Amino acid sequence: MNEVLIAEDNPVNRELLRELLETRGYSVVEACNGEEALRVIDESRPDILLLDLDMPVLDGFATVRRIRENPSLASLPVVAVTAYAMQGDREKVLASGFNGYLSKPINAGELARAIECLLGTRDDQDALPDRSDPSQADEARAARNGK
Repeated sequence: MNEVLIAEDNPVNRELLRELLETRGYSVVEACNGEEALRVIDESRPDILLLDLDMPVLDGFATVRRIRENPSLASLPVVAVTAYAMQGDREKVLASGFNGYLSKPINAGELARAIECLLGTRDDQDALPDRSDPSQADEARAARNGK
């Protein structure tokens, strides 16, 4: 069973994500900020991280930067889960080291596709959310491959 770490400061959002993931058979661990997420990663080594961008103590951008700087964690798939949905936000997020981008409110199908693609448990590896932009498949593939 794959383990998903949810790093989200809003308890309602954490609970919603937990329910969506557990109904799909994932094991879930939680953190309420980036600093706590880094501790949980060290302790449990989750398979993937769903990371809110706007959190107290250590935000999502600083958290992913620390993850990417650590050679033992650099390949951990990290998906931004955010309310940032303005034009250009997705590109900024992916350029900063995230492997995927999901905007709130979360769509259960998009969440499942993103996780399955990044974990390699989905046949269609290009089926990341927001398929209206064909360049996203190339970006996601390059991010997974560390390019």
